[in-house]
Amino acid sequence: MIQTWIADVSPLYKKEIYLQYYYKVPKWRQEKADRLQKHPDRALSIGAWVLLQRMEKEYSLQKNCLYNISHSGSCVLCSVEDKGGKSSRLGCDLEEVKLSWNRKVAERFFRESEFCRIRDCGNEEEKRELFFRYWVLKESFLKATRMGLSLGMDSFEIGFSDEDKPYLMDKPQTFWEEYYFREYAVDGLPYRIAVCADCEDFAPKIRVATL
Repeated sequence: MIQTWIADVSPLYKKEIYLQYYYKVPKWRQEKADRLQKHPDRALSIGAWVLLQRMEKEYSLQKNCLYNISHSGSCVLCSVEDKGGKSSRLGCDLEEVKLSWNRKVAERFFRESEFCRIRDCGNEEEKRELFFRYWVLKESFLKATRMGLSLGMDSFEIGFSDEDKPYLMDKPQTFWEEYYFREYAVDGLPYRIAVCADCEDFAPKIRVATL
């Protein structure tokens, strides 16, 4: 089963707490964080790895387990496949919902049908919510393919069923596997969350962890 956790890393903004976690992560992760200029970004980098380590311990996972991490705002997200899973591809994405949607980004990078659906839906709040929903769904698929943005957000199309569940309407033939999505929400956190995998075995709830 694919488990997904989220955590707020703002406690790591304090230097003494940051250093406590800093020395618990691998050397290469420390070096990666050191290269970041802003301390909040360093806190996200270290916090994401600490969250992964906690999940590895919780589910008794091997170090080479299937996982993916994401971060936005002050939160980090991690999805892992626990023992006995059947997935070989996994991607997750987290995005803080801003005050407005980015029309230029949607028009340039999304499929025309996706952009039109955002443009033509209800009020500005509904447009904003749909934009960020598309964004995390698309990012999670790109990460699951391991191609990232080199694949292009307009190379595939996401639709919604009558039950409002996301699915791939179209994708490059290179990716012959079936892909599935799971969306999560956390009360009080203004984030969109999506997980994509080639297996539909998602945990029914997301876990909120404390660092």
